[in-house]
Amino acid sequence: MSKNFGSKYIGAHVSAAGGVDQAPMRAREIGANAFALFTKNQRQWAAKPLEAKTISAFKANCKMLGFSADQILPHDSYLINLGAPEEEKREKSRAAFIDEMARCHQLGLTLLNFHPGSHLNKISESECLAAIAESINLAHQAVPEVIAVVENTAGQGSNLGWKFEHLAAIIEQVDDKSRIGVCLDTCHTFAAGYDLSSHEACEATFAEFDRVVGMRYLKAMHINDAKSTLGSKLDRHHALGKGHIGWACFEYIAKDARFDGIPLILETIEPDLWAAEIKQLRDWHCQA
Repeated sequence: MSKNFGSKYIGAHVSAAGGVDQAPMRAREIGANAFALFTKNQRQWAAKPLEAKTISAFKANCKMLGFSADQILPHDSYLINLGAPEEEKREKSRAAFIDEMARCHQLGLTLLNFHPGSHLNKISESECLAAIAESINLAHQAVPEVIAVVENTAGQGSNLGWKFEHLAAIIEQVDDKSRIGVCLDTCHTFAAGYDLSSHEACEATFAEFDRVVGMRYLKAMHINDAKSTLGSKLDRHHALGKGHIGWACFEYIAKDARFDGIPLILETIEPDLWAAEIKQLRDWHCQA
């Protein structure tokens, strides 16, 4: 793998059907040098513990195919709400999040991507953000090394994390700043009202992110076009170049060195296009 190829980690969220050890092969099949996966069923609370043979096979396959921990972005369960207003749901979410972190640690992974949480119109934004940060602190105390990577949201319903200020407030209240980061989803960013539809718009939006949060906290990105319009608050992913964001944003990210060395993960809606989308991003990167 050439240095130029290796400095941009581009991949997709691949299936872990049949075992997490299958995910690295599926990533390599589409020409990826990064990937995302679920380490358990994302729509169930409970999961069987990872078996020792599966852990060994996952690590062996990653080593064989050249995937290091900083090229892999596990995602936690969609059921988890670290800012839940009800204590019972919050405690259940915290236990599940700690389990997700532990699974990452077992697999030798150092990132865990998660959605911040929702206040469900029962507590204030500030109370919810404080609960999310406290949940992260508790997980850090329970599991070493793994970085909590909070994903920005589109702003649907009572979900927090759609404003850069929300992300900054969570980070501010996390004790170990070395173990907190952000995953920016381009579709979510655009739907939340931050324009990405031109190089100039990207300059302004990422300057705002750097001012409010800090680019040093950017640990990953989800690379998705948007079916929804700017500021719509609707989370509707599209294939690259087919939505309202358009190709300019993705060329910008591919060519800008600030986005090197972190997983850039496709969650676009046409998996058959992933190989072509990865190649297009790679080609632009090589032109930079």
